Amino acid sequence: MANENSQFKPNFKRQMIYAGGMLAAILVSYLAFSSFFNKPPEPKQSGPQAKAPEAWYKKQGPPPAMITTPDLPLFPDEHEQGDETKAKARAYEEALPKEVYEPPSLLRAKAPVVEPAPSVEHPPEVAALPEQAKFLSVATILPRWQQFAVVATPSGNKPLIAIVIDDMGVDHKRSAIAIDLKAPLTLSFLTYATDLKGQTERARSNGHELMLHVPMEPRSSTVDPGPNALLTNLSEKELRRRLEWGFGRFSTYVGLNNHMGSKFTSDSKAMRIVIEETKRRGLLFLDSRTSGKTVGAKLARELGVPVAERNIFLDHENNIKAVNTQLAQVEKMARRTGAVIAIGHPRDATIKALQVWLKGIEAKGFQLVPLTTIVTRSGIP
Repeated sequence: MANENSQFKPNFKRQMIYAGGMLAAILVSYLAFSSFFNKPPEPKQSGPQAKAPEAWYKKQGPPPAMITTPDLPLFPDEHEQGDETKAKARAYEEALPKEVYEPPSLLRAKAPVVEPAPSVEHPPEVAALPEQAKFLSVATILPRWQQFAVVATPSGNKPLIAIVIDDMGVDHKRSAIAIDLKAPLTLSFLTYATDLKGQTERARSNGHELMLHVPMEPRSSTVDPGPNALLTNLSEKELRRRLEWGFGRFSTYVGLNNHMGSKFTSDSKAMRIVIEETKRRGLLFLDSRTSGKTVGAKLARELGVPVAERNIFLDHENNIKAVNTQLAQVEKMARRTGAVIAIGHPRDATIKALQVWLKGIEAKGFQLVPLTTIVTRSGIP
């Protein structure tokens, strides 16, 4: 028994030493973590050596793949989320037509003479803006497309050019650069873009005219038009619901044009609903003409909605040389017909080409105008 007690005491002693060491280690770890998490914040710098906050767009992550690589998906189907091969087959934008569309209504000889609009007394908050950024605001007299139109009176007999930039608002960084381009451009913001209030307010203050870019169904099932897109298989009630959602995204646009929509704009029944809702709100319709079979402009004229049609796409090829070639086509057509509507997108090549081209537009004898100026010039149904 004595022998057993003598063996027990050393073992017990060792166990106590081991337990004490463990408790000490736990205590040290606790104190270290406590010191780290309760570390007081570093004092903010002030005075002349204070560091200016970094611009918001420099903190933004890489742009969406849709901008730099148009053949990648923006909204792949749920069942394709785990299948990279299938997902890559879904495109953000359908192929843009290369044809130059020249409707008879744009011919200089047939264009009606439109008297300059009477001067409008602007409220103080509008009168304080630069001349090119003043917007008509007599809601009780003018339809909505004129209330928010940028005032630009044609100068002499100069050919008029309207540049529309589609797909605005999703890629914040490139949209911000496009907003800084020479005004007046017509910027069309996608309905599902974020921070539309902030982006559109800055665009207006920079003198640009605004449009609502409504996603519509393309012909190819491998192309994804995005959330709340208008589809031909939807009920009339659902189409009007989706339009209502889109119209409510912001308020200072003059009208809408289609994002994609080669299938939807060719469907008379579906497009009639769009044109009816456009008319009900006093807006104009710009047919992007993603299909030669579109009935959008035809229905707009039948229903008495102010309408225009795209003549040239600037960037069906995403490189500066191709964009400059298209801009040369814009100039050639403008001299021949008196007015041209060209559509581009907030891509690097398009922005860089326009930054240079817009600087010399007046010297070449052209006048840069918002879309509403050409709509007025060509006559209102």
